[in-house]
Amino acid sequence: MKKQYIIPIFVPHLGCPNNCIFCNQKSISGQKKKITKEEAKKIIEEYLASIKDEEAQIEIAFYGGSFTAIETDLQEELLEVAYEYIQEGKVESIRISTRPDCIDKDTLKRLKKYKVKTIELGVQSANDYILKRTNRGHTFADVKKASRMIRWNGFKLGHQMMVGLPESTRIDEMNTAKALIKLKPKMIRIYPVLVIKNTPLEKEYQEGKYDALPLVQAVETCKELVRMFADKKIEIIRVGLQNTDEIAEPGKEASEVVAGPYHPAFRQLVESAMWYDAIVGKIKKLNVKVKEVEVTVNPMDANNVIGHQKENVMKLKDTYDVDLILKQDEEMKQGKSKIEITKTYNDFLEE
Repeated sequence: MKKQYIIPIFVPHLGCPNNCIFCNQKSISGQKKKITKEEAKKIIEEYLASIKDEEAQIEIAFYGGSFTAIETDLQEELLEVAYEYIQEGKVESIRISTRPDCIDKDTLKRLKKYKVKTIELGVQSANDYILKRTNRGHTFADVKKASRMIRWNGFKLGHQMMVGLPESTRIDEMNTAKALIKLKPKMIRIYPVLVIKNTPLEKEYQEGKYDALPLVQAVETCKELVRMFADKKIEIIRVGLQNTDEIAEPGKEASEVVAGPYHPAFRQLVESAMWYDAIVGKIKKLNVKVKEVEVTVNPMDANNVIGHQKENVMKLKDTYDVDLILKQDEEMKQGKSKIEITKTYNDFLEE
């Protein structure tokens, strides 16, 4: 299988008609100035020079959440730059992220002209009250309409949703996942809300009007969401914001994060929690006191089974007095496992 590479080009807040209360794209992306076609070309060249794999699948991605809201001339300039590399065979495809209310027939026709393959929509919530509360500027009806148009015109559809928005509950987030699944996206990004400097949400947080989601609660909710999407074979391409100098531990120099469920290995926490549940579920099915459990997985899953800083190993020992033995097998399909009870308490006593 060919390795995939993404060349990210950020167009933060260019043309975005709204200022969502949680958003400061300049902080999130680290990008402070308007992108030009010359700068886009420079970014692409630098990334291409660093990719040594001749068989690589390379995609240029315009991030920032409002690509199709920027002025048409700049859209075309940036797309033309990316399209040149597709024509030269150096890049395979183009991906953009945008708002649901910035999709129409002319826009899709333009994107198709330049061989854009994937369109990601910033949905955030399926609850219209929460969308209004966070100043999104669109409704879930816009999401449904845009999603259908994108799929019907042959693009790959992606969705982005958030966990912990103001006044959003765990039930709201489960309902958002259910609503998105019905729209048949190929991929999903799940972002726990972080309080970012110089946003209206920071003001609400400082005034005590918004409580940031605790890390444990964010992990538990995201764990259930990942299960829901995975069950429907929807690719989960990100869980948690990417770590950068700006997106880092609150209080750390250069960090723009004020509060919220930040963790440098957030996705690992979520996936490790899912493995822990699977192991405990196996133990609880047996009517014996388990002393040792052996888990065989693909080497790619080994760290998640053990848990971040061996959290699962320690939790099994502390909670159930069970020793976790990990075995790795390259023949095992990634995400699958063989869980065997290798020692019960009676075996331990007989020793």
